[in-house]
Amino acid sequence: MAGAKKSDQYAGIGSSAVEAKTGKGWADWLKRLDAAGCKEMNHKEIVAVVSKRYPRLGGWWVQMVTVGYEQAHGLREKHQKPTGYEIGVSKTVGVSVSKLYSAWKDARTRRLWLPGEKVTIRKANANKSMRITWSDGETDLDVNFYSKGRGKAQVAIQHGKLKNAKDAAKRKAYWGKRLADLKAHLEA
Repeated sequence: MAGAKKSDQYAGIGSSAVEAKTGKGWADWLKRLDAAGCKEMNHKEIVAVVSKRYPRLGGWWVQMVTVGYEQAHGLREKHQKPTGYEIGVSKTVGVSVSKLYSAWKDARTRRLWLPGEKVTIRKANANKSMRITWSDGETDLDVNFYSKGRGKAQVAIQHGKLKNAKDAAKRKAYWGKRLADLKAHLEA
């Protein structure tokens, strides 16, 4: 790859946003990491290079620069993580956080907006989060709940351990529909 254009976006972040936070746009990052030999490195090795050469970045930006670099060079696809693929979807609903949480916790209510799925809730922190084994027995959900003021709450889902990019795209669309159904059910 010759280098990124100013309008390129990697790791879900545009070049101008990366430059505002790190002092370098994607074209500059790609050039510098290419010069450091990162094309032949794995994720952990690239993280080490970025961390050592740019210690002021902080952990989150080190990861974002590394993931962006990997995506730019075809070393990582969108939604790809070390444990497979992962997607995230969220929805704000016009109900309290406790009512939103209950719609997930209560199996009878859950069946109304999530029909045909049998999930296993492995861990739950009331009105805050759930760790769920999805009905396929292989993939996981991290579900987090946030109050968004009086009578509003948000649910944010991370569905992980997905097989490939096609599966990730399919699940993202699925969760968009399911959360729209949840919202419609709770706000009816």
